[in-house]
Amino acid sequence: MPVAPPAAGAALARLPTASTEQPPDDWWRLYGDAQLDQLVQASLAANVDLRVAYANLDRARAASRQARAVRLPQPVLESSLGVDRPSTQPTASSVPATDYDIAAAVSWDIDLFGRLRAGLLAAQADAEAQAAALDGLRVAIVADTVLAYVDLCGARQAATTARGIVSAQERSARVVEAQLRAGEASPLESAQAGTLYEGARATVPPFEAARDNALYRLATLQGLPPGELGAGEIDCPASPRLPATPPAGDGIALLLRRPDVRQAERQLAAAAARVGVARADLYPQVNLGGAIGLLSGGSVATASPLVTWAFPNQGPARARIAQAEATERAALAAWEATVLRALREVETALAAYDAEVRRNQALTAATAQASLYALQAVARVRVGEAPPLLRIDAERALASTSLQKVQSDLAMAQLEVALFRALGGGWQGAPTPVAALLPAP
Repeated sequence: MPVAPPAAGAALARLPTASTEQPPDDWWRLYGDAQLDQLVQASLAANVDLRVAYANLDRARAASRQARAVRLPQPVLESSLGVDRPSTQPTASSVPATDYDIAAAVSWDIDLFGRLRAGLLAAQADAEAQAAALDGLRVAIVADTVLAYVDLCGARQAATTARGIVSAQERSARVVEAQLRAGEASPLESAQAGTLYEGARATVPPFEAARDNALYRLATLQGLPPGELGAGEIDCPASPRLPATPPAGDGIALLLRRPDVRQAERQLAAAAARVGVARADLYPQVNLGGAIGLLSGGSVATASPLVTWAFPNQGPARARIAQAEATERAALAAWEATVLRALREVETALAAYDAEVRRNQALTAATAQASLYALQAVARVRVGEAPPLLRIDAERALASTSLQKVQSDLAMAQLEVALFRALGGGWQGAPTPVAALLPAP
């Protein structure tokens, strides 16, 4: 395996919002939500994309078995049967005669210069790269399922909060309208209250659409039509949150855990092995062959070596070597890029999560202050110490901070999922899809 950069050995959690502990394989169980566990298992067991990945893995493994079998002697059995009719005249010499031939031939490429051995190594590396790609798909499916669940729960929570704000703004608008008729409020105050009410109503439909979108995603992840998973089947009033700071671990464990890094390393190994295949074309290929059989009643046996060598014109072979070496260099660069991308994604996710945690804390304090402001404004307006506009402004501030707090809660949950996706866990011990176990038609 290529050498990882020295920075990969450092701990990833340099911020107080994450710990240096290694994340568990089944990281979604940290939420302690049995309903979420069932959704993840259902997605891993029935996802359609996983069936495609399993078929690709079977194909790669079959190619590996083929490369292994080519290194063994290849026996061939041949037979024929015929009837000779030399003449139609009724003489003794024209009696039909039967000819039969049967022979067994064996061919063996003794692979003096490692061409077949290198081909086998390349095929095995291709199969291992495909297995890593399958694991990477599992990571994506787990993260997508948890994210869809988070979005569903967060959209429900936001819609509930928005409807509460709509009810409060509606009551406020009615009070101001009554005060306007009584001459205690101005048309400006009435228009302001009506604007806040209609603006609050406009916030509800996007949350309802986000809820339906999350349900459709969950259904598709489980191999179901988008509308088949009903909203009543999943009960979650708010976005799930981790009970403690998320574990991030260190860079070395990350590189060993992420399937895309393993896939890139195996692709590099396959490219290196194909350089050996190309170099073997510079040397002779020696094939030992032999046959024994009965031909028209007589036994025949032959044995001879077959030597194939493209000489002296080795320009095509050297061109193929240059192509293979260039492919190897490209695979090495791709592996290095994958390593750097893995480290960057985790660090980026940690930075974004830390920023959202601090923003959420500030919004919590702001919501508490806005609630106090609203209570004091209502009291002052009630005793006539302040105009109704003060209460309207206080209600606007409370509605705004309340919605921002709910949306920040959702953003924190989404960033937690993004962090675990970047950490690359979730593929270990995943079940095999039921459809993938069925025999091909």
